[in-house]
Amino acid sequence: MHDFTSFAVSVDHGVAHIEFNRPDQANAFNRQMWHELGAVMRAVDATPGVRVALLSGRGKHFTAGIDLGFLAEMQAELAPLGPGRRQEQLLVTIRELQATVSAIEDCRKPVIAAIHGACLGGGIDISSACDLRYASAEANFAVKEIDVAIVADLGTLQRLPRLIGDGRARELALTGRHFDATTAAQWGFVSEVLPDPEALRAHALTVARTLAGKSPLALRGTKETLNYSRDHTVAEGLAFVAARNAALLFAPDIAEAIAARSERREPRFDD
Repeated sequence: MHDFTSFAVSVDHGVAHIEFNRPDQANAFNRQMWHELGAVMRAVDATPGVRVALLSGRGKHFTAGIDLGFLAEMQAELAPLGPGRRQEQLLVTIRELQATVSAIEDCRKPVIAAIHGACLGGGIDISSACDLRYASAEANFAVKEIDVAIVADLGTLQRLPRLIGDGRARELALTGRHFDATTAAQWGFVSEVLPDPEALRAHALTVARTLAGKSPLALRGTKETLNYSRDHTVAEGLAFVAARNAALLFAPDIAEAIAARSERREPRFDD
C-alpha cells in the first residue's frame, strides 16, 4: 500500500483499515481526498495481501461529505472558461469524481463501512458503494445535496434506492432530512447498530477479519456476481455465475476448505 496524505492506512491479517484523516474538518472531502480515495481503492484491489477493506473516519465523524471549499475552488477555476468549454470541463470533473466513488464498488475485494457521527452528502455516496455497512448508535445520515442547491451526482441516487427502496430514497433526497442509526438499520441501509464508536470499530474489524479468513477467490467471485446480478436479469446472472464457478471449482481452495473442516482447523488460502 502507498503512503497517502488524506488517509491513514494500516494492513493487518489481510484487512486494510483505511481511515479518513481530516478530523479537524469533520473528514469533509477536499480535492486531495477525492483524488486519493480512488488511488487507495485501486491499491487495495492490486495488493495480494489485502483481502478486505474497512473504511472509517478519525475524530468525531465518518465524513461530513464534500468540502464546500472544494466546490468554490471548482467554480473559480471554471469561471474564466467560455460557454461550452466550462460545461465540458465540469462534466469531465464530475465523471472523475463518480469514478472515484465507483472504485469502491469496482474493487474486487469486499469493502466495509464503519460509520460513526455524521455521514452526510458524499458520505452517503461512499457508504452506498460499500458492500457492508455498520453504524454506532449516535450516527446520523442525510442526503444533503438538495440543501446546497445541487443534485447528488456521485452515486447516491443510483445506489441508495436499491438499498432502502425507491420511495424512501426519494423522500430523503428531496427533503435533505436527517435520519438516525436506528432508522438506517430498520431500512436495511446498515446491517447492525453498535452502542458506541469503540464497539463499532471492534465489531467491524471482527467482521473484516472473518471475511479475510475465507477463500479470496470465493470472496471476489461472490462480490462480482452480486454486482453483476443486480444489474442484469436472473437468467443472465445465472449464466454469469455458472461461467465464474466453472473456473473456481478447479481451484485448490475447495480442497483446502474441506481438509480444514475435516481436521478441525482454520483454512489457509493463498492470496
